[in-house]
Amino acid sequence: MKKIVLSMMALATIAMAEAYIEHPHERIEKKKENASYSALPVHEKEMLDRLHFKGDLRLRYESIERDDKDNKYRNRYRLRIGAVVDLTNELHFEVGMRSGFANPTSGNQTFFKDKAVSDYFWKSLRFNILGLAYKSGNSTYKVGRQPYMMYRPLKSQLVWDNDVSMNGVNYQYKDESRIITLGVNQPTLEEASVAKDDVNLFVAQYVQKIKLDAAKLNLGAGLYYYDGFKGNTRLFGSRKGNSIVIVNGEKLYANDYHLVEGFAELQFKDVFGMPLKVAAGVVYNMAASNDNFGYDVAIKLGKAKNINDWQVKYSYTDLQEDATLGAYSDSDNFGGGTAAKGHAIRAKYKAGKNLYLAGSFFFNTIYQSNVKNNYVGEPDYERVQLDMIYKF
Repeated sequence: MKKIVLSMMALATIAMAEAYIEHPHERIEKKKENASYSALPVHEKEMLDRLHFKGDLRLRYESIERDDKDNKYRNRYRLRIGAVVDLTNELHFEVGMRSGFANPTSGNQTFFKDKAVSDYFWKSLRFNILGLAYKSGNSTYKVGRQPYMMYRPLKSQLVWDNDVSMNGVNYQYKDESRIITLGVNQPTLEEASVAKDDVNLFVAQYVQKIKLDAAKLNLGAGLYYYDGFKGNTRLFGSRKGNSIVIVNGEKLYANDYHLVEGFAELQFKDVFGMPLKVAAGVVYNMAASNDNFGYDVAIKLGKAKNINDWQVKYSYTDLQEDATLGAYSDSDNFGGGTAAKGHAIRAKYKAGKNLYLAGSFFFNTIYQSNVKNNYVGEPDYERVQLDMIYKF
């Protein structure tokens, strides 16, 4: 009964949105409905025309079977709602809320029989976007809590989970030939952070876009320099596969994370009538002397753009313990974090104008350093996610 009531409340919220905003499944992006009207000076617009609403609701059935832990079978939901206010033609105030009790890499909320409806809906909502964005020509400046700006080949989550937010000042230049991203952030400003000392994050990424005869090639490199992890307590209370040391009974990070990333992505517009993309990426932690390398390879066929369109993506990922910061990498593969390897298959089908059906399937092996309950060996990890997504 609580599930039914919650679904009705969420759909009622969706019905109040005054504009249809199109955005990808992985994250919410702003899109103006009428470019010619949007070009008008802000002072000539009505107040309601300065507001742009966006959001999505996802219902999920999930099963997790792991050799070294009890199996899980659960129903979950994720709700994201947000708005953009045009202060001027170039300056925008952006605000967004997400369910999930402030989890930095997930808005998922599990249904429990002994929880009130208010716990599922209002109490779980937290701000994941709250800041200013200034756009001038090919440059964008963002201040506050904002979605990440780094480019990810084929939506790779090798370094950055889909839902990570940046807390600080970030800049991006983007044109037809290149993307340059710079930023200074503080992960410990996240609401869920429990690290005892502040951590700073310096971001720099460059992407070169090359046009070939029958395809597009993106070559990129990034430097993500975390300052303040070694000897600090765990960022969100879990080590997520990263190495720790115990000092006076306290679990502390054994290494810093000075990450170097490199990747290549090849995009074909038409292969047997469908778009095809292939990508490969690596990450290396210069601040760790051992177990500091990771990589992934991926291929994607199709694009769920129009009704009845579909897409499918396969990827293989291998992340050593300290290759990247586990708290910010993919929260689904391996159960989140590092110290594992394996396969992922993700499929999506567009069933209606705003309705999508999706499924994700993970077949992984957990490294011995990351096992639970004194399990001997490398346990298998299998996860299935079946989704229905409504965008508004």
